[in-house]
Amino acid sequence: MEQMEKQYHVHYSPAKGWARVDFAELWRYKDLIWLFVKRDFTVMYKQTILGPAWVLINPLLSAAMYTVMFGVIAKLPTDGVPQALFYLAGTALWGFFAACINRVSATFTSNSAIFSKVYFPRLTMPISTMLSAFINFVLQFIMFFGLLLFYTAKGQVHPNWAYMPLTLLLLAQVGLLGLGCGIIVSSLTTRYRDLMVVVGFGVQLWMYGTPVVYPLSMIDGMNRVLHIAMVLNPMTAPMETFRFIFFGTGQVTLRLWAVSLVWTVVLLALGLSLFSKVEKTFVDTV
Repeated sequence: MEQMEKQYHVHYSPAKGWARVDFAELWRYKDLIWLFVKRDFTVMYKQTILGPAWVLINPLLSAAMYTVMFGVIAKLPTDGVPQALFYLAGTALWGFFAACINRVSATFTSNSAIFSKVYFPRLTMPISTMLSAFINFVLQFIMFFGLLLFYTAKGQVHPNWAYMPLTLLLLAQVGLLGLGCGIIVSSLTTRYRDLMVVVGFGVQLWMYGTPVVYPLSMIDGMNRVLHIAMVLNPMTAPMETFRFIFFGTGQVTLRLWAVSLVWTVVLLALGLSLFSKVEKTFVDTV
């Protein structure tokens, strides 16, 4: 008996380094990820009057408000793009990024009851949240694309049709950047709960520091420090590239994209490392 016990003894210990993120296991749980995506939609629009229509109403209202505030009152330039189209594009893309951060940042605090009862790869939760935000963006993009075709037919915008397939890579980069930022915050909120109060305000400030309601060309010739800050902003390159693809405007340089990609890799790597470390003990602190 003693010999059999020794033969079948298995010892489990925490994995080391990047082995802590088991991507093969995440793939095996892809059905669970899809179930979480459907759950997010059900919870978000349950007991609402207009339901999923809010996915389209929110960016429309935001674009209308920005048109009045920044287009009519402040008279900010839009590089010749019709104001309604310019602001709708900015709110749709930024909305995708902001949703990734805001929703993913609540991963541990919002799902602690589930995490403490059953095992599944914890990363399935933030990944499903990012996919939910992406689906919302797709619905908004369809509305945006219809308006784009209208202004294209009128000759007011000139999209770079050949570059449109690159939009998928651009969205993947934005999603991963938002995922990295979100899981960093979610990992830290297990100990510092007041970060949840700051994250929404911080994302709003980040938006005004990004060329969302104004083009990057408006910053040219201004304060050098401000221009450097824009270059170091990882969301500047995706925003300007989105406009270059669909409007034929925007500044797209290798320097902007190099900065953005480096930030994305660093923040995602840091986020995954923190997440995999915190998930083992967060039940004791949340």
